[in-house]
Amino acid sequence: MIIFKDIFLVGAGSFMGGIARYLISLAMKGMGSAFPWATMTANIVGCLLIGLLWAAFNRVNASSQLNLLLIVGFCGGFTTFSTFSKESLCLLQAGNYSTFVLYALGSVVLGIVAVALGYALAK
Repeated sequence: MIIFKDIFLVGAGSFMGGIARYLISLAMKGMGSAFPWATMTANIVGCLLIGLLWAAFNRVNASSQLNLLLIVGFCGGFTTFSTFSKESLCLLQAGNYSTFVLYALGSVVLGIVAVALGYALAK
């Protein structure tokens, strides 16, 4: 059964997370590097935040609505795995192999493959 309150909570969290992600990209714009620092920062901070929230929510038995708002919504809107995957593919296409290895270390390969497939299909 679809609960519209839950959908609203995820959407509101995603909205806030997306804005926070955009603010990070603005703050880090002009660092003068081909390395995608803003995306990497958002992903690392988002991973730390989701771990902290998950542990805290389990410890205090937080409501499912709080989980939907902050973990599913905010963290989902804040982290940028799809952007990360696209930027990784661009690094490979440009021949920046060492930067790619540094950037992609620890990432899920299937995300990169999915972006490459989508790019190829849309081309």
